Amino acid sequence: MNDPHRVLVLNSGSSSVKYQLLDMRDRSRLATGLVERIGESSSRLVHTPLKGGEPRERTGRIAGHEEALKAAADELAADGLGLDSPELAAIGHRVVHGGLKFSEPTVITDEVLKEIERLVPVAPLHNPANITGIRTAQALRPDLPQVAVFDTAFHTTMPEYAARYAIDVETADAHRIRRYGFHGTSHAYVSRRTAELLGRPVADVNVIVLHLGNGASASAVAGGRCVETSMGLTPLEGLVMGTRSGDIDPAVTFHLKRVAGMSTDEIDVLLNKRSGLVGLCGDNDMREIRRRVDEGDERATLAFDIYIHRLKKYIGAYSAVLGRVDAVAFTAGVGENSAPVREAALAGLEGFGLAVDAGRNAVRSGEPRLISPEDARVAVAVVPTDEELEIAGQTFDLVHN
Repeated sequence: MNDPHRVLVLNSGSSSVKYQLLDMRDRSRLATGLVERIGESSSRLVHTPLKGGEPRERTGRIAGHEEALKAAADELAADGLGLDSPELAAIGHRVVHGGLKFSEPTVITDEVLKEIERLVPVAPLHNPANITGIRTAQALRPDLPQVAVFDTAFHTTMPEYAARYAIDVETADAHRIRRYGFHGTSHAYVSRRTAELLGRPVADVNVIVLHLGNGASASAVAGGRCVETSMGLTPLEGLVMGTRSGDIDPAVTFHLKRVAGMSTDEIDVLLNKRSGLVGLCGDNDMREIRRRVDEGDERATLAFDIYIHRLKKYIGAYSAVLGRVDAVAFTAGVGENSAPVREAALAGLEGFGLAVDAGRNAVRSGEPRLISPEDARVAVAVVPTDEELEIAGQTFDLVHN
C-alpha cells in the first residue's frame, strides 16, 4: 500500500467551516466544501467533488461545528474519500493567531492547544473558532496527526524595530502588544510563486505583496522573509478593507467614547464591521463600487479614491523599507480580478519603476502572470493565492519527513 498521501485542510470560522481534501502526490484537489451559517435555521452545506460528480447542496439547521464537520465527513465518504481512509496522512488547520511562539507549522498537542487558547485575548473573533474545529477533528480522528498552520507565522521574521509599537515596553510585553500580521500563508505562497514567475531564486527577490480581498494586507518580503506587514496586533490595522477601517488615529476611539458615548464593544463593531468601504459608501463589493463609480456616484468615487490612496502609501513606504523592489504582486479576490484597482494603485508611480500594460492588465486568467510592460524596471504580477494548498503542503511536509 502507498504511504498516506492525502491532507484534509480545515478553516473553521465563527459560523462556518471551509474544507478541502488534497492529494499531495500531484497537489490536486479531490473535494472542496463549505458549511455556512452554522447555528442558524438556514444553515447550508455545499460539497464539490473535483474528480467527477456534480456539486451537492443541503440546507437546514446545523447546530454546531461538530455537526458541521460530521456532515462534511459524510459528504466525503459518499465520494469514497472518508476520513477513515488509510490514505489520509493528516488534517491541517488554519489557525489565525500563533503569537511569537509559533513560527512554523506545528503538530497539535495538548500544550499547543493551551497556547492557542492563551492567545484568544488577541484574536477573540478567530482563535476560539479555530480551537473548536481542532477539537472536533481530534474527536473524529484521534489517531491522526493534526497540524496547526498559523496566519502569523510568516511574519515572525520581522525585525524587532518593525514589529514593536512605540509604547511602554513593560506594558506591551505584559499584554503581548506588538505587530503580528495576518494572511501569512497567502503572503508566503504568493511571494514564492512570484519569484518562480520571474525565474529567479526566492532568496534573490524582493517583493511587495498586496493581498486585496474583503480583508486586505500588504507585506514587504526580502529574499523570502517578511520584513514588514500592514496588519498589526489584530487584522484591523493597515489598508482600507471591506468593512474594516484600517489605519486610524487611536484617539478616535477615545473621542467616540467621550463625545459620542459609545461603549468599547460599539466602537469595536464600528471599526471592524461598519467601516472601510461599506462605511464609506454602503458597499464592500468592489465590482459594485466600480459600477457606481462608472455611473458618477460621488460616495462610491470617494470610497474608491480613499482605498487607492491608502494602497499607494503602502507601496511607497514598502519600496523605501526594501530599498530595491523586484516585483509588486497583486492577489486575493480584488487583487486578482479588479483591473481598475491594479491600474489606479500604480498610476503615477512611474518614478518607482512601476507601470502596468493596459492590454495585459485587462486579461482575466487563473494563472500567475505579468501585467507590466516588457521593459519595466519592476515587474508587476497577478498571482492567484492558494492558502489551502500552502497549508496542505506545510502540513504534509511536517508529518511526512
